[in-house]
Amino acid sequence: MTDQRRILVVEDDGTIALALQSRLVAEGFDVRIAGDGEAALAAYARAEPDLVVLDRLLPGLDGVEVCRRMQAARPVPVLMLTALGEETDLLVGLGVGADDYLTKPFSMRELVARIHALLRRVERAAQLAHEDTVIRVGDVEINTAERRVFVRGVEAQLTRTEFDLLRRLAERPGHVFERERLLSDIWGFSEAAATRTVDSHVRALRRKLGAGIVRTVHGVGYALVKP
Repeated sequence: MTDQRRILVVEDDGTIALALQSRLVAEGFDVRIAGDGEAALAAYARAEPDLVVLDRLLPGLDGVEVCRRMQAARPVPVLMLTALGEETDLLVGLGVGADDYLTKPFSMRELVARIHALLRRVERAAQLAHEDTVIRVGDVEINTAERRVFVRGVEAQLTRTEFDLLRRLAERPGHVFERERLLSDIWGFSEAAATRTVDSHVRALRRKLGAGIVRTVHGVGYALVKP
């Protein structure tokens, strides 16, 4: 198939890597594997994948540095895998360009759902690129065609997921979006157990935009502060 999507799996555990490859091939993807950071960068340049599944902890170059170099060479959706429970580690990964993350152990079903959601987001972004729309909410300016965000005239470097999350909140400033609704709208599924994903991305957004732009409504969800 000429339109077959190519995925690069970067995982140093051979058993996990082969299991991921087997499942993703069964889903119709062309899958390449790399077992360390240097091999990942070489495979990335050679294969030009549509998406990367990237382990956070790798021998040699770690996943954060690999992600940083990949995004500098050619932006690509990255789903980061981590066995680390510390929020700071997750935010570091999101800060260098990872679009989403899964904490080990994870289900193959959820991994596949996240991958499909990321690829749909890329397709949606390509469609929206033809729109010439600028959304302004207070100090925030969102250019939907160029997928660029400015806060008080200074550009904020957002990932695809962060941009889509901000754009969704900006559609109705002041409106409180439930976590489950955001998970469904942005990630394509609405499992209550996965709402921590939304929380992590909101925290990443606040680090890049400033603390007073997205408001938390405890026990419910989030809202973009209405000027």
